[in-house]
Amino acid sequence: MTTGRLDWILRGGHVVDGRGGEAVRADIGVAGDRIRAVGNLDGVQAEREFDAAGQLVCPGFVDVHTHSDAYLLIEPGAPSKIRQGVTTEITGNCGASAAPRWPGYTMPSDWLEQIYPGTWQSVAEYRALLAAQKPAVNSAMLIGHRAIRAAVMGIEPRAATPDEIARMAKLLEQALEEGGAGLSTGLVYAPAMHAQPAEIQALAKVVAERGGIYATHMRSEGGGLLEAIDEALDVACASGVRLQISHLKTAGRANWGKLDAALDKIRVAQAAGVEVASDRYPYTASCTDLDIILPTWAAQGGRAAILARLRDPMERAKIRAEMAAACDEKYWENVWVGSTRHPDNAPFAGKPIALAADAWKRHPLDAALRLMDTDELFTGGIFFGMSEENMWRILAERWVMIGSDASIRSPTGPLSHDHPHPRAYGTFGRFLRAALAGKTVSVGEAVRKMTSLPAEQFRLEGRGVIRAGAFADVVALDPKTFRDVATYEQPHQFCEGLSAVWVNGILTFRDGQETGARGGRYLTV
Repeated sequence: MTTGRLDWILRGGHVVDGRGGEAVRADIGVAGDRIRAVGNLDGVQAEREFDAAGQLVCPGFVDVHTHSDAYLLIEPGAPSKIRQGVTTEITGNCGASAAPRWPGYTMPSDWLEQIYPGTWQSVAEYRALLAAQKPAVNSAMLIGHRAIRAAVMGIEPRAATPDEIARMAKLLEQALEEGGAGLSTGLVYAPAMHAQPAEIQALAKVVAERGGIYATHMRSEGGGLLEAIDEALDVACASGVRLQISHLKTAGRANWGKLDAALDKIRVAQAAGVEVASDRYPYTASCTDLDIILPTWAAQGGRAAILARLRDPMERAKIRAEMAAACDEKYWENVWVGSTRHPDNAPFAGKPIALAADAWKRHPLDAALRLMDTDELFTGGIFFGMSEENMWRILAERWVMIGSDASIRSPTGPLSHDHPHPRAYGTFGRFLRAALAGKTVSVGEAVRKMTSLPAEQFRLEGRGVIRAGAFADVVALDPKTFRDVATYEQPHQFCEGLSAVWVNGILTFRDGQETGARGGRYLTV
């Protein structure tokens, strides 16, 4: 076998190549940023070797649903991702992206509080700043609908006019030309919830013309789930865009029985030629801002307007009455507190909201309103509303890949101070551990869902597979010990059992430590 000069040989590992097959014992030769040979490399020498005997060796994992775009500028080592084997992230999801930052767009609150190494507005400027930080992971960024819409019409809670839609399309064209991978929406959030189908379809056509992808946090994942799937599929049919349904779920016990109908809608569309897939995280609790539970009218107008309503006695009484009518007593048993901001609220982070209610001697609804008020809407909410059986059924679908729905975190430094969902640290360890334990799909299929499937869906050429010529994004792990450790109570904990990670041929992690070398790139598709 002719290999030329090799920088690395990974010897004797059980190689799962990412295409769905099971492990095969093989050596892997790496030169520069590429895999040059896979097979028996006895007698071949390299500058450095890694003993992979007993190890599972896979393509680097692709996290298809993340919010790391801004945080990569602050913590480019991406420890919470690297240490679960993630080598590529798809950022800019749920309608919010770090760029473009044209006037009118306000980034999500948790991003705004950070200190960045420079300034940017356009996607091109963001990419330049990111490259200067030398990230450890590869990334491709979707363009957030919220960023495009706000640049044209601010946060007005109304439908866009045809002229405004045309202006959004022009801005989206520019962002895509500068390297955006597609468009994302968060249609459950204000003011995007006021966008009509015609607006989304027009923007999706812009994306389709450039071969990009449309990823959507749909208008509903509970009571209106089936209608929301119909809307997403209509966008794909009308525009010809490739569709990614974000974090597919049946939220709320009353909606668990809708799974068969939901899956059937997607399968029928696929059979008709619609390019549609989805992603999911292996947890039964979601996580977002606690104020997502406010009535729609009360969540309009931005932070100052929402807080003014919460602090006006008459408005607060109206909000409380509507929420009490919508949420029965059992609802509050499934709500936990995530991140907090006010020092008095810190003891309740990572705990059921009932504990705060007991401490304050008030109803959980009133505790929720107090948290939102005193934290100035910086409270995180963790919502246990999903069926575990449905979760595993969704994860077993051939077209469902793995997405953490989480941004980078670290147990130290600026990204260590909040209280995230454990998926930020544990998603890939948790899913692969389940496969290794025989709980879900085979190991080969589990790896495919984390590697070649997302690489194909997001058009990441040369990624997601172990083969000669592919980029050398490679993970070695101990199949006996690799697992997630992060919990809802203590989320800042790395996965265990990871042995080594290479990103574009650069050894980034080994023997329990980051090496300090970082080889990540911004990927254009």
